[in-house]
Amino acid sequence: MDQHLGQRLRQQFDQLTPNEQKVAGFILDHFDDVAIYSAAEIARLTGVSKATVSRLFRRLGFASFSEVRQHARELRYHGVPLVTDSTALGSGLERFQRHFERERDNLHQMLAAIDSATFDALIEALDHAPEVLVIGYRNGYPPALHLRQQLIQIRPDVRLAPLPGQSLGEELAGVKPGTLAIVMGFRRRANGFSNLLAQLGDRGLDTLVIGDPTLAATGVSPTWQLECPLDSVSAFDSYTSVMSLINLLANALLHRRLGEGRARIDAISELYSSLDELS
Repeated sequence: MDQHLGQRLRQQFDQLTPNEQKVAGFILDHFDDVAIYSAAEIARLTGVSKATVSRLFRRLGFASFSEVRQHARELRYHGVPLVTDSTALGSGLERFQRHFERERDNLHQMLAAIDSATFDALIEALDHAPEVLVIGYRNGYPPALHLRQQLIQIRPDVRLAPLPGQSLGEELAGVKPGTLAIVMGFRRRANGFSNLLAQLGDRGLDTLVIGDPTLAATGVSPTWQLECPLDSVSAFDSYTSVMSLINLLANALLHRRLGEGRARIDAISELYSSLDELS
């Protein structure tokens, strides 16, 4: 993305007129609500003229305030947690209904996009790969950790990378031939995401990327790609569809290797008791 509105304001703040600085300060203090206000409301709340507000936005590279609001909505699409509609959540029981409907739509969209034959091929790869390497940065790390925790109960040789505070190079240096790499790739991805996938491909690894619809803009071409919508009724992304997909993958793998899976789960349960790890 180009610099967003807040970055442009901070960069140019010292060059603004006193009245423009009033508007800039207000926007920086209410950045989440930029898409809610009109130019006239901002002018009224800051005690300046509407012309001053318009002049400031032109200085920042926006032709009109409607362009500013569209810019704010695009930021939300790319994962910046902004409130673009102050009434979106609703109130009372309505907020629960809206939340439920959004979650339901995300799940439906995620499942409808999965081809059954492709899914079966992926589960076969999960079953037969000598090793599974699960990779997750930033907001992809918690689901990567959870996926690893589920898979390790079903089969051996499931690794998580990078470990907290560590880098990825040493994890890839000794990766086994035939390893299946599962990469979490949600919006606001860490730098080097495309290069990481290229490195995995150069090592001949089959790769599954679990991400959101913004993956299309990265131009990556993994072996498999599963999209999980993250839309919510307001500012923060929802990972319900991601966790549901992880549950589906783990259950499908368990049912594919039911005998070995049951035996491993029993062995792990015995170790829990022997180590007195669980209450």
